[in-house]
Amino acid sequence: MRSTLSIVKTVQVALEADLLVQADEAASRVGKNRSALIRDALREHLRRLRILELEEQDRLGYERTPEVEGGLRGWEAAAS
Repeated sequence: MRSTLSIVKTVQVALEADLLVQADEAASRVGKNRSALIRDALREHLRRLRILELEEQDRLGYERTPEVEGGLRGWEAAAS
């Protein structure tokens, strides 16, 4: 969650020329400036990475402790 009093820092990022053109066009289409578009894209990418990390933790947990045969049947019945 973002703070309403964010400190903004300027960074230099190297982009291929065609990617920069695409970014500028996309920013224009959605009514944002280039920086806002890149910030939003980075936030979304970091969110997706976090989801992947959590899914991997779940997968490893299930590998360490496999489900007992029929272990979810009670939950499935309650859900339906």
